[in-house]
Amino acid sequence: MSDIKLHRLLLAPLETNGEQTLQQQLFQRIRQAILTGKLAAGTRLPATRQLAQDLAVSRNTVIAVWAQLQAEGFLLSDRQGSRISNMAQLPQENQSHISDEITLSPRIAELRSSHRSFIQEMALRPGVPSLAHFPLAQWRRALNRVMLHQPQQLLGYGDPLGERTLREALAQHLALARGVRCTPEQIVITEGAQQALTLCVALLSSPGDIGWVEEPGYRGAKAAMRLGDMRIEPVAVDAQGLAPQPQDWQQRAPRLIYTTPTHQYPTGVIMSAPRRLALLAAARQQQTWIIEDDYDSDFRYSGEPIAAMQGMTQPTPVIYVGSFSKTLFPALRLGFMVLPPQLVAPLRPALHELLRGGNRPEQQALALFLLSGDFSRHLSKMRRLYRQRQTSLRQALQQTFGAQVPLLGGECGMHLVLSLAADQNDMRLVDRLIQSGYAPGALSGFYSGEQKQQGLVLGYGNTSTSQITAGVAQLARLLRGN
Repeated sequence: MSDIKLHRLLLAPLETNGEQTLQQQLFQRIRQAILTGKLAAGTRLPATRQLAQDLAVSRNTVIAVWAQLQAEGFLLSDRQGSRISNMAQLPQENQSHISDEITLSPRIAELRSSHRSFIQEMALRPGVPSLAHFPLAQWRRALNRVMLHQPQQLLGYGDPLGERTLREALAQHLALARGVRCTPEQIVITEGAQQALTLCVALLSSPGDIGWVEEPGYRGAKAAMRLGDMRIEPVAVDAQGLAPQPQDWQQRAPRLIYTTPTHQYPTGVIMSAPRRLALLAAARQQQTWIIEDDYDSDFRYSGEPIAAMQGMTQPTPVIYVGSFSKTLFPALRLGFMVLPPQLVAPLRPALHELLRGGNRPEQQALALFLLSGDFSRHLSKMRRLYRQRQTSLRQALQQTFGAQVPLLGGECGMHLVLSLAADQNDMRLVDRLIQSGYAPGALSGFYSGEQKQQGLVLGYGNTSTSQITAGVAQLARLLRGN
């Protein structure tokens, strides 16, 4: 670079009233000139004293800039002065041969979600609890108690498997409420159920292994299997739950099976006891692991709670998975998995490498929440609320579409499925509902194969009665073409 060009580049006026200081402006100017090649490698820069005089700034400002450039490797200094280092240059923005295409993993296309909105406050969205009814005062009291007694201790990393107090409280709760047979040593605390699913795939399968998923079924399980390069095989769900045929075990025996036996998602069917026992027996024979996702069975509205499949037999080939996203609130990001006893010792070293034991105050507070009875009381209140909201949704649908409106589910959980005619496009219908402020799920998006049933997964957990009435009315208008 000629002395004239160098002079023009360095001595362009600095803004005295700009958002950046004079030092920051000069640093960015020289750094960008080096990266784009305007200041070539080997170019000598003026002495700091002379440049400071020419720019009318203090010499300390220039010295600080030179020191920063040298620390980052842009400048080399010796007795003869400072010169630009040898380095690769960034391409100019106007170079036309630079491609705009970005190479991504082929998994990205497979992981495209049929969700149309992630705004949890939108009415009719499935899987979201009533946030307005969460007992904030009791939760705050538990957090305050934890931070009052041991604040510094909880700031560091904890046990990778989770806080001992939470695992003990959870083992007690699961035994009483869900019939799960386990010790605290079998429980691993995770950041939600999705991390638990990802860990199951990572630790219990190899690329190319077969994974069975329910058809229709939870997209998150399919996503976890795709990330593990598993071969996903959908298995149909009937009125008794997951329905594998003998030829399925012979021709496509799985390494992992994902199922929601207590309340199938999204159809709401319950896996019968004979079907559960048959699945357990076949899994033991084939050395297959079953992932039992018990995602919202705490909200059952008729009869006694249905016990988890995990507790039906011992030893069990079941990894029991759950979270507090639907029983408490999604942002808590606390879930868990219960390992079979025979997996605890083999998996512990890997879990210690993969997990870091975070969210310690929240875990301790949740333990208090469970032990104090606040959790059970909250569940009881939510069961009553969700039962009322489901009744309101059923009545609104029946009044609008007739007493024989085709609905699936309802004995448990926070959603109903409205079946639609085959000529309806549920994806397009959901898009139009979102524009009106309602975000149900599209039933066809839960299918893996070509045969897809059209329908809407209507959530009522975080939807008031007035929103339910208005939402059903808007749905009717859209279906009638108004």
